[in-house]
Amino acid sequence: MSTRLACVVFDADRPRFIADFWAELLGWGVTIDRPEEVDVAAPDPDGADLALAFLPAARAKNGKNRIHLDLASRSIDHQRLQVDRALSLGARRIDIGQGAVPWVVLADPEGNEFCVLEPREEYVDTGAVAAIVMDTRDPLRLAEFWATASGWPVAHGGERVAGLRSPTGLGSWLEFVRTPEVKSGRNLLHLNLASFDDQAAEVARLQAAGATAIEDADSSTARRLTLADPETNEFCLLRPLRDCSSV
Repeated sequence: MSTRLACVVFDADRPRFIADFWAELLGWGVTIDRPEEVDVAAPDPDGADLALAFLPAARAKNGKNRIHLDLASRSIDHQRLQVDRALSLGARRIDIGQGAVPWVVLADPEGNEFCVLEPREEYVDTGAVAAIVMDTRDPLRLAEFWATASGWPVAHGGERVAGLRSPTGLGSWLEFVRTPEVKSGRNLLHLNLASFDDQAAEVARLQAAGATAIEDADSSTARRLTLADPETNEFCLLRPLRDCSSV
């Protein structure tokens, strides 16, 4: 397989500002700092295979994001410290109808939701980001598409939650959680895939799995192609040799 999951991309009003927030919160570093993109990644090259990319874009947030990050914790005290640190950096507590749960729901300074989880055994070796979480009407169906797209096998699947994990056993999970809300408008967070061989062949493979090509006035055809998964979540297929992550 010649494609890998490369980045979680945030549309941002202030890319460097919000990148600094996430770098400070996660203990990561800025690896790319350009007017058109700021990237943040873990400092250990043998660690989490994940980067966060922040791109300048006009934001029209309408309800809860369909993609968010879950942060891992080692203990209840560590969870509390992470929440306090996030709040000191500019996050705020929010209520999205979660009720009485053991995790804490916050929003970053631009309103992007994220959760600080209580300690869970399945996330002990993920690093700072426990999971990239995507809302879906059909967790297993969408997990199967993204397993085909990314090369990450389905590690667990069910009617409510399904999850993928990198074959390396490193880094965060990619999880799909059933939600009744219907997608509306463009996602403010999306995933990027990096291809290393014939991009046309890779597009054909993704379309056979259920992807559709979409028009994107902001994209440069020399750099990326924009597609949508079976539930119309946008994602980008990056050209070969695109340096999206230092990991």
